[in-house]
Amino acid sequence: MPDITLPDGSVRSFADAVTGAQVAASIGPGLARAALAMRVDGALRDLSHSIAAHASVVFVTRRDPDALPMIRHDAAHVLAEAVQSLHPGTQVTIGPPIENGFYYDFARNQPFTPDDFPAIEARMREIVARNAPFTREEWDRGDAIAFFEARGEGYKAELIRDLPQSETISIYRQGEWLDLCRGPHMRGTGDVGTAFKLMKVAGAYWRGDHRNAMLTRIYGTAWRDRAELDAHLHQLEEAERRDHRRIGREMDLFHIQEEAVGSIFWHPKGWRLYRTVESYMRRRLDASGYQEVRTPQLVDRVLWERSGHWDSYREHMFIARVEDEDKSLALKPMNCPCHVQIFNHGLRSYRELPLRMAEFGACHRYEPSGALHGIMRVRGFTQDDAHIFCTEEQVPAETAKFVALLRSVYEDFGFPEFRIKFADRPTSRAGTDDVWDRAEAALREACRLAGVEYELNAGEGAFYGPKLEFVLRDAIGRDWQCGTLQVDYILPERLDAEYVGEDSARHRPVMLHRAILGSFERFLGILIEQYAGRFPLWLAPVQVVVASIVSDAAGYAEEVADAMRAAGLQARADTRNEKINAKVREHSLAHVPVLAVVGRREAEQRSVALRRLGSDAQEVLTLDQAVGSLQREAEAPDVRRIAASA
Repeated sequence: MPDITLPDGSVRSFADAVTGAQVAASIGPGLARAALAMRVDGALRDLSHSIAAHASVVFVTRRDPDALPMIRHDAAHVLAEAVQSLHPGTQVTIGPPIENGFYYDFARNQPFTPDDFPAIEARMREIVARNAPFTREEWDRGDAIAFFEARGEGYKAELIRDLPQSETISIYRQGEWLDLCRGPHMRGTGDVGTAFKLMKVAGAYWRGDHRNAMLTRIYGTAWRDRAELDAHLHQLEEAERRDHRRIGREMDLFHIQEEAVGSIFWHPKGWRLYRTVESYMRRRLDASGYQEVRTPQLVDRVLWERSGHWDSYREHMFIARVEDEDKSLALKPMNCPCHVQIFNHGLRSYRELPLRMAEFGACHRYEPSGALHGIMRVRGFTQDDAHIFCTEEQVPAETAKFVALLRSVYEDFGFPEFRIKFADRPTSRAGTDDVWDRAEAALREACRLAGVEYELNAGEGAFYGPKLEFVLRDAIGRDWQCGTLQVDYILPERLDAEYVGEDSARHRPVMLHRAILGSFERFLGILIEQYAGRFPLWLAPVQVVVASIVSDAAGYAEEVADAMRAAGLQARADTRNEKINAKVREHSLAHVPVLAVVGRREAEQRSVALRRLGSDAQEVLTLDQAVGSLQREAEAPDVRRIAASA
């Protein structure tokens, strides 16, 4: 006689085991129509799941967060059925939901192409319209292997053989078609809806191993309704238009080539942008009491073994063998152990804490070639890294100061929105549970005192401590995890960091690992896409181009450019013998924010006609007015604030 506790605290009692569908129907016809699945004591289940004991039940409707992954999971099954019905002999392998969609890998002699999509999508809609119920069956392992082998489904048979002996073999049917699946699923194929679209094909090795057969992966996207689908497709179009790799070529910022995979060749304009961001961050850190340091690139493996990184991070490290010294050195993948070495150089006093140590540290990490993406995902990068050595009592105040600094920096770069995730202890970690209890409690208390709210990102902490992850949102609604704050009791212990306390005894500091931008390279990629290359004046690598209309004005154009450069502006003259419309078009494509046009009249009157990127309007100012106005506009936000408060 199970008692079912509902979210509002009410309890419904049943004489016998009851399914989720029956519980929903007992509550009302509206819920019976709307419920797609349920959570039973927190576990996601089909509505057909039988509940025989007392349980808490929460129903999942189409607007709930759990609905989207289920829609995408079921859409993958619908895709697989559609493919096999249209192309008999195709083997299905695996097809999970992913962020924003789903995919399914197929084994077929002739790979699929986007030309196949219209027919597959049409068949998928037929399957959705049929609304065949999803029904779960448990099969004997041997029978399941024999069944799939008889159908020529060798990949499915292999999956079943490799499942743990304790694993129940569950099969889901949707009408006549079936698939190996743990579930859960919604009620039927009709719950998928029609807000889906096949997006692209790619090659994928079976089980991700290059030694195995190459499969064809079909990617799709699926949403609750057409409005969400349209919004997503619009975002993809915007993302393509803003792609930092394309804009980087248009603006001549950087390039990447095969001879240095995962590393960036910064061109003069791109390096100017890099240095502008670096200079801004350096000013903000100096004003916030950070001490900048520089540590070695190559460090003996002994230090990485002591820190724990050798065991936890070895596969991501580049190793150099020094034969005549019989040593292995590693290009540093992060700065933290080296910063502890500086802290340990000399006896520290509690009066020095908190000690905020910053480094724009060049790091190298091995990333598989398939994971590299422009300047967003590279092997060589620079972190805006810092470590705060403090007492346990100072953690809340330092957290509050860091969050305030991070918020101000993000706003200056044009990101007013961010959210915070609290990543707690991972399964594989260093340190005892007692240490983790203290670290997590300290970080939660710091969040409380700093007045910040967070969502839990369970199990995603670093191997040495819990962390806050700061996720900013860009102009087209995409989220980027950039900043982080990590509380570490373990590394100071492993590397024997200590200070002399007020009681004259030796104590271990707490180490706060923190970053705001994350890596310069990735953040610059985000900035390029945020502004689609149309940077505010203070960030633009070329701020003004002075373009002459006629050759008679070439000398004056050079004079104007010299005056602007003398005022600190990044300006250059374009005195080529080209029509002014061609010059405007060329510099607009290069995303130059201001075009200063000069002809005979401007030269005679010592004036300039300013044109802003994206506008046909002109503003005629005297040379002194133009220089003064642009100089003020080009001030970085932090410099402007200091000037305003002086």
